[in-house]
Amino acid sequence: LVESWSFLDTAESDFRPLVVIELAKGTKGETIEWFTKRIVDKKANGGAQLLIKPLVTENGVENIYLVGASHLRLLLGAETVGLVKECSDNSMRTFTYSSRKTFKHFADDNHSFLTMAECQYIIKHELENLRAKDEKMIPGYPQAKLYPGKSIVRRLLTSGILVQIFPLHDREELKKLSHSWYGRVKVGYQPLDDIRCYFGETIALYFGFLEYFTFALIPMAVIGIPYYVFAWEDYDKYVMFATFNLLWSTVILEVWKRICAILTYRWGTLLMKRQFEEPRPGFHGVLGINPVTGREEPVYSSIKRQLRIYLVSLPFVCLCLYFSLYVMMIYFDLEQWALDYHKENESDFSSLMLYVPSIIYAVVIEIMNRIYRYAAEFLTSWENHRLESSYQNHLILKVLVFNFLNCFASLFYIAFVLFDMKLLRQSLATLLITSQILNQFAESLLPYWLQKRYNRRIKKRMCSKKTGVDLSLAEQVNMEKEMGTYLGTFDDYLELFLQFGYVSLFSCVYPLAAVFAVLNNITEIYSDALKMCRVYKRPFAEPTANIGVWQLAFETMSVISVVTNCILIGMSPEVDALFPDSKMDLVLTVALVEHLLLAIKFIMAFVIPDKPRDIQMKLAKLEFESLEALKQQVRAFQMQLHFLLIHH
Repeated sequence: LVESWSFLDTAESDFRPLVVIELAKGTKGETIEWFTKRIVDKKANGGAQLLIKPLVTENGVENIYLVGASHLRLLLGAETVGLVKECSDNSMRTFTYSSRKTFKHFADDNHSFLTMAECQYIIKHELENLRAKDEKMIPGYPQAKLYPGKSIVRRLLTSGILVQIFPLHDREELKKLSHSWYGRVKVGYQPLDDIRCYFGETIALYFGFLEYFTFALIPMAVIGIPYYVFAWEDYDKYVMFATFNLLWSTVILEVWKRICAILTYRWGTLLMKRQFEEPRPGFHGVLGINPVTGREEPVYSSIKRQLRIYLVSLPFVCLCLYFSLYVMMIYFDLEQWALDYHKENESDFSSLMLYVPSIIYAVVIEIMNRIYRYAAEFLTSWENHRLESSYQNHLILKVLVFNFLNCFASLFYIAFVLFDMKLLRQSLATLLITSQILNQFAESLLPYWLQKRYNRRIKKRMCSKKTGVDLSLAEQVNMEKEMGTYLGTFDDYLELFLQFGYVSLFSCVYPLAAVFAVLNNITEIYSDALKMCRVYKRPFAEPTANIGVWQLAFETMSVISVVTNCILIGMSPEVDALFPDSKMDLVLTVALVEHLLLAIKFIMAFVIPDKPRDIQMKLAKLEFESLEALKQQVRAFQMQLHFLLIHH
């Protein structure tokens, strides 16, 4: 098979630019020559066996290179990364080049068998797996040390020689996707399969979750409207609403697991084997031997890391939490001032002033969240985690703890210390609506406006120059390389997580929260789609089988919401009147109801299967077939061994 990886398959006529590599200005010629040679070299010689061309602009050849691959090379790469495709019998199986004819829609001349996103993912995988052989340094840069097995691309990135690698947009496909996705206002589902084909599974799954969560909020919004319109305040109706909310939050998260399984099975990622994780690009240490792989790579003491976490990061996070609470107390002083001002003046202006402290506080919360995010990223990077998954988990934990306290501490204080339900309702509404408006502006509208201005400047500059080069490709690359980099779905999931908290934690106090959440999410779908297609560089596809740690975060929030809603109902005057003699009986009753609801919640989570029955059967069948195939291989090997022993 390796013999077929010849350059006869990679003729110039086959070249299709898929990925852009931008090197730093002034990069030495010997470095460029060595790097490009490693990219085009045969696999047997430690190369990636890809195609590479310099981008020719009006200024000649710049330090920008276009990378592509032949159809055969991409098919072999699909087998290497373990892509799962649909077979002719409608089952999903890991693609292998030897059994390529058994896969649906496969033909030797069908170059659309692999999606463009899959092709770019394969190229990224091959580039990242370009490893140093016997080189001790990057040619021309003695300070950029190498050792056998070190990823060349990662070393070039950390040394500042390689500026960025990004996948190119397909203008025609992007135009079609934009039209069907956000080009016209319509009531209907998003084209999730098209999004997945263009952007990959991670982004498609986020938009699938956003759409599902929006639909799941509609029952809460519909029930919440009469509660708000008719100002129902009696205890019986609020108990019904809170109970429905608690059951709803459990059911939607369990049903999402099933929908997620259906989507990822159809896309093939539910069956993909987890790849062995390489060290992060920012990970550093002294050279040692990895006990798992036996390869030489940087090693860093876990004791040092733990000391950094517990002696620096943890105190810093606690200090930030204290500062957040201090700001919260200033907000309450402002609230008291606004209330006193209203009592003295009793005018329309003084009525409006009642909302000003909450709006200011909401803006301050957003600013603090964003500043803290940068600090959390710096600290987590300084902790020097070896794996990307470990880095992400520590970062998410830091950010979630701070954001939860920063956004919800004031609401808990109003509810359980001040016992002011009117102020709680006002604060919840103001925080929710203000944060939604700020997020929409900061995440989509502002970047879109800035990007549009930059694109106009680039087009003017390009059109003013009369050259014979292919301006369309040069223009596209120059536009895209200056676009912002999409940093992943972290912020998008965080926004939904906080929104879920506003809706579920104090639902019985402000039933209209779900209505605002639905309205926000409808605009969020369109603004996020616009952001992905027009504002940011195209991200590399990342296969995933679920929403990861965010599923646990949402489930934890739903458990906390059970406790808060039970306590709020227990504090209501109607319930308090049922226990005139003994407050201890009230506390015990509320605790009992809360435990019963939690028990119902966990029973429902256990009873509702994570995967539909038909997918469970398909997975079991595939596992059985793979075990049978393994047994046959063992039997064949044993027979071969037996035959050799007889003849010797």
